Amino acid sequence: MADASFDIVSEIDLAELDNAINQAQRELATRFDFRGTGASVERSGDEAALLTAETEDRVKAALEVLKEKLIKRGISLKALDAGEPRQSGKETKIDVTFKQGISTEDAKKIGKIIREEGPKGVKPQVQGDKLRVTGKKRDDLQEVIALLKGKDLEVALQFTNYR
Repeated sequence: MADASFDIVSEIDLAELDNAINQAQRELATRFDFRGTGASVERSGDEAALLTAETEDRVKAALEVLKEKLIKRGISLKALDAGEPRQSGKETKIDVTFKQGISTEDAKKIGKIIREEGPKGVKPQVQGDKLRVTGKKRDDLQEVIALLKGKDLEVALQFTNYR
């Protein structure tokens, strides 16, 4: 019998990201406490967004609205990287980027956790921006998934191609 395997990835569903940004923009346009503050959130590029408002506290509140919408849409906040508020003319802006893929450093950390704490006979391999885990038994692979879900890592993980 062939070895069982699965991939560990860190990806964002871009359609859900669009939906979350659109919902946040709609809420900023209709909420009373954001009236007249120029608060907005816009997509800038594939994996970035720009929040703007007239004051720093309103742009931070807009960021909280965006976070709330991301959570409702099933996007982990670990994938969100919000910069510091910066003044740009009369507006305050926050640049937000969304991280996808597992860095080599994070992949090595995850591989080390699997080797040290996971069941014997399970092998992690770094393949670009993902990690492939193979083993003889599917139960061992499920144990690895449970182990990684229990760990507090800096990366949002998804488990795909389970065979």
